[in-house]
Amino acid sequence: MLIALDMDGTLLNSEGRISGRNKEAIVRAQKAGHIVAIATGRAYKDAYRQLERAGLVCPIIGLNGASITLADGTLMDDVPLEKEKLIPALEWVRRQPDLYCEIYADHAVYVGLHNRKHLEDLADSVAQSYPDLREIVKKQFQQAIVTYVNDIREVWLEKNTVFYKVLIFSLNKGRLEEASLKLKDVPGVTVTSSHPNNIEINHEQATKGHALTKLASYYKIDMKDTAAMGDSHNDLSMFAVAGYRVAMGNAAPKVKENSDFITAANDEDGVALVLEELVKRHR
Repeated sequence: MLIALDMDGTLLNSEGRISGRNKEAIVRAQKAGHIVAIATGRAYKDAYRQLERAGLVCPIIGLNGASITLADGTLMDDVPLEKEKLIPALEWVRRQPDLYCEIYADHAVYVGLHNRKHLEDLADSVAQSYPDLREIVKKQFQQAIVTYVNDIREVWLEKNTVFYKVLIFSLNKGRLEEASLKLKDVPGVTVTSSHPNNIEINHEQATKGHALTKLASYYKIDMKDTAAMGDSHNDLSMFAVAGYRVAMGNAAPKVKENSDFITAANDEDGVALVLEELVKRHR
């Protein structure tokens, strides 16, 4: 069986760690002959760092499906964005002071330095009324190893830079929705979300669902023998193709509606509960 696990809000707890029980459940599933893959919006290096910290080795579907890396580090497949089509919308994003933008390129994740400072200042200014916003911003900055540039425009003006994903984060939900509508008008892209405060832009063929199908084909596993676990809207493409769909207890309502089973929350080892049961059933 091929089992695909989302990371943030699923495999990782609220402290951004893989619990001991989740780790042991993955190891037992692997020893029983199952393939456990990670399917995340994170770049390969950021996902790999989490696995390495826990002593795990897994194939990684990264950047919402824009890259598939086998357990030995071999890049099996990648689907970059058509950068030129995105630039007009990104120019608009750049001019909005309350939109934070990360560009996931072929060799780094880029952030405009002024953009981060503005977001931190904004969270600090409303901290007394909305204390949770500071923590939301802090967690956002912890998810990726980034390279700062003075002006994010430098990244798309470099002709040889290949884009795989663009992430836009904001504490202003209205502005985020406006950005989503602008980017949905760009031909050949898909706009998803892994958190209520972000949107993620990939090539329309770079989804977790497409990547799961490719990985199953590589391992010669029928799609009815695949399982997917997740909590956010960017996991729905996996749920559309997987044989068995599991929503976390902390999942978005739409994810729960499209699942076969709802497990415990990510802070309650919901992944381990399901893996332990799947191993029993598929011995």
